[in-house]
Amino acid sequence: MVVAEQMSTEAEPKATAAGWAVLLDTVKRQRKGVAAGVIAGLLWTAGKVAVPLLVQQGIDRGIEQRNVDSILRWAALVAIAGLISALFSGARRYFAISEARYAERWLRDRIYAHIQRLHFAYHDKTQAGQLMSRGNTDLQQVQNLIVMIPLTISNAVTVLSVTIIMLLADPLLTLLALGSLPLVNVFGRMFSQRLFPSMMRLQEESAQLASVVDESVQGVRVVKGFGSERVQESRLSREADDVYDAAIAAARTRATYLPVMELLPNVGLVLLLLYGGTQVINGNMTVGTLVQFYFYVVLLVPPVRMLGMIIAQAQRGAAAAERVADVLSTAPEIVDPRNAVSLPTGDHLGDVRFEGVRFGYSDTDLVLDGLDLHLAPGQSVALVGSTGSGKSTVAKLLPRFYDVREGRVTIDGVDVRNVRLPELRRAVGLVFEDTFLFSDTIAANISFADPHASRAAIERAARLAGAHDFIVTMPDGYGTQIGERGFGLSGGQRQRIAIARAVLADPRVLILDDATSSVDPSKEHEIRAAMAEVMEGRTTLVIAHRPATIALADRVVLLDGGRIVAEGTHTELLETDARYRAVLAHAEAQAVDVEAVDVAAAVAGPTEAAV
Repeated sequence: MVVAEQMSTEAEPKATAAGWAVLLDTVKRQRKGVAAGVIAGLLWTAGKVAVPLLVQQGIDRGIEQRNVDSILRWAALVAIAGLISALFSGARRYFAISEARYAERWLRDRIYAHIQRLHFAYHDKTQAGQLMSRGNTDLQQVQNLIVMIPLTISNAVTVLSVTIIMLLADPLLTLLALGSLPLVNVFGRMFSQRLFPSMMRLQEESAQLASVVDESVQGVRVVKGFGSERVQESRLSREADDVYDAAIAAARTRATYLPVMELLPNVGLVLLLLYGGTQVINGNMTVGTLVQFYFYVVLLVPPVRMLGMIIAQAQRGAAAAERVADVLSTAPEIVDPRNAVSLPTGDHLGDVRFEGVRFGYSDTDLVLDGLDLHLAPGQSVALVGSTGSGKSTVAKLLPRFYDVREGRVTIDGVDVRNVRLPELRRAVGLVFEDTFLFSDTIAANISFADPHASRAAIERAARLAGAHDFIVTMPDGYGTQIGERGFGLSGGQRQRIAIARAVLADPRVLILDDATSSVDPSKEHEIRAAMAEVMEGRTTLVIAHRPATIALADRVVLLDGGRIVAEGTHTELLETDARYRAVLAHAEAQAVDVEAVDVAAAVAGPTEAAV
C-alpha cells in the first residue's frame, strides 16, 4: 500500500532521467515479448480497421445492387476480419499483461535482493513502509505502464490509419465527424490527472485503515489489558470515514468527467448524420460510406480516450520507476572484500579481539573510543555498562553490521573486513533481546540458518537450548505452526527457540544480547540454564543487566564512554568497583519499575492504568 510520503495528493508526480532509465532497461530485457505484443496489436488493428471497409463494400455492392452472392462474399470477409481482430485482441492483451507481470516480478526480485544487501545504517534511517511501497505500489505503476506499450502503439496506429482512410473518402465529413474527438483526448487527460490524486489518497487512507486493524489484532493483549476497545473503535471509525471521503472524492471526479467524455463522441455522430445523410439523399455519397464513417467514429472513441490518459500514466510510471531506481542506486556500504580471506580451521577457534576500535553511528558522535577487548577461545565475557555505553555496538561490529572508523576487529587473527560476509556471519551466532520468529513451524524456525538440517540436529539444538521438553508437549511437536512473530508462545519459549536457532548454526562465536531482559523473572532461570549449556566451551559475548545472567560469564567487562574502565569476575567487581555496583543497582531499579507497571496495568481499570 502507499505510504503518506510517497505521493503528493495535489499534483502529478514528476519523473526524472533515473526513472526513465529503469523503464528503458526493463523494456530492453523484455523486448521480444513486448515486440510480440506490438505485432499482435498491429494485426488486431488491421482486422479492426478492415471491418468497416468491408461492411461499406457489402452495402454498396451487395445490398444496394441486390446481389445476394456479393452480400455473402463480403459477409464472409467481415467474419474473417472479425475473427482476426478477436484472436489478436487476446494475443495483444496476453503479451502485454504477461510481459508487464514479468517486469513487475523481475523488479521486485531485484529490489528485495538489493534491500537484503543494503547495510544496517540504511535501514536505520529508512522506514519499512517506504520500502514496502517501492516493492508494491510503485511497481504496480511501472507494470501499468508496460501493459500500455503494445496497447498504445496499436491504438495510435488505429487512430492514424482510420483518420487517413476517412480523409481520403471525404475530408469535410471527416472534420465534422472527428472534430469533437480531440476534446475527448483533452478531457481524458484532465480526468486522469484529477482522478490520480484521489486514488492515491484512497490507497493511502486504506493503508492507514489496514494499519489500525493490524495494530488492533497484533496488540489485542494491550488493547484488552487496558480496556481500550472503545479507543481503537474510535480510531477505526475515523480511518473508515477518511476512506469513505476519499472514495466519494474519486466518485465525484468520475461523475464530472465521464458524462462529458460520453457526450462528445455523440456530437460527431450528430453532425455525421446531418451532413452525411444529406449527402446520401443528394446522391453525393453512398449509404455504405455513411455507415463506414459511423463505425469509424465509434471505433476511434476508446483509443483516442486512452491516448489522452497514457501521457499521465507514463509520467506516473516513470516517477514510480524513479523511486525504485532510488533504492537500486543506493550502494551497499558493507560488502565482500575483493581479496577475501577464509577464517582458519582446526581446534581452539573463536579468538576475538577489538584493537583500538573507534566507532560512531554518525560523523558527529563517537560510541566507542579506543576500545581494546580480547576474548580467548572458549571464554565467555559479559559486557556491562549504563545505557549508551556501547555494549550493543560491540556486538554489532563483530558480525560486521557496521565497519569501524579506526582500529580493527578480528576473529582468529583475521580482520572481519577481509572475510566474505556469508562466512563471517555463519561464524557468529546472535540471540537478540527482541526475539523475532517467523510464521512457520518450530522446526523451520530452529533450522533457519540451515533449512536442510536433519531432525536429529534440530532436536539436539533444542535440547541444548532447553526447548525440547516444551516443544514435544505442543499439538504437533516440532511441526507446530507458531503464528506471526511467535506470539502464541511465552517470552521464555520464544527465547529458547531463538537460542536453539543460534546453536544449530554452530557458530565459533556466540553473542547473547540481553537474552533474558524481556523474559518473566520467574522463568529467567530456565533461560540461564539454557545459556550456560550452549556457552560451555564456546567463545561467548554476553550483554546483560541482571546479576544472575552476568555471573554466567567467565569474565566481566565494564564499559563507560566507549572504553573499558574495569574488568574481572562478577564477584571481584562487586567487591572492588563502585561504578559496577552503581550500574547493577540502576539496572535492578529499572527492572523493578517495569514489573510494577506491568502489575498495575494488569489489575487497574483503563483510566487508572492510563494515568
